[in-house]
Amino acid sequence: QVQLVESGGGLVQAGGSLRLSCAASGRTFVNYIFGWFRQTPGKDREYVTAINWNDLSTYYADSVKGRFTISRDSANNTVYLQMNSLKPEDTAVYYCAARPPYLPDLRDAKFYASWGQGTQVTVSS
Repeated sequence: QVQLVESGGGLVQAGGSLRLSCAASGRTFVNYIFGWFRQTPGKDREYVTAINWNDLSTYYADSVKGRFTISRDSANNTVYLQMNSLKPEDTAVYYCAARPPYLPDLRDAKFYASWGQGTQVTVSS
């Protein structure tokens, strides 16, 4: 099992930037997929982006493509989400998640077994 701890959320004005961190521990991450999801009250968790720990393949939801960048630092076992050109509609609780590579559809939250506690991102207009 992988343990995940997010940090880096906060309040920012529209057009600003934030970087979220997700510190991972607990087991080997060989070929694991790490993803970021977000959730607003009353809605399901929404897929944002994902990265393959080994080959660094990255995937993005259309809503964040060109504005958000996912990356990882193997020395520190940390996954990052750099968020630029933030919009009020990006306001949500952001969650880091992890899963083995052989499961289908990396955009589907139900295939992720490990989750962090979430960090609030608020973008003011």
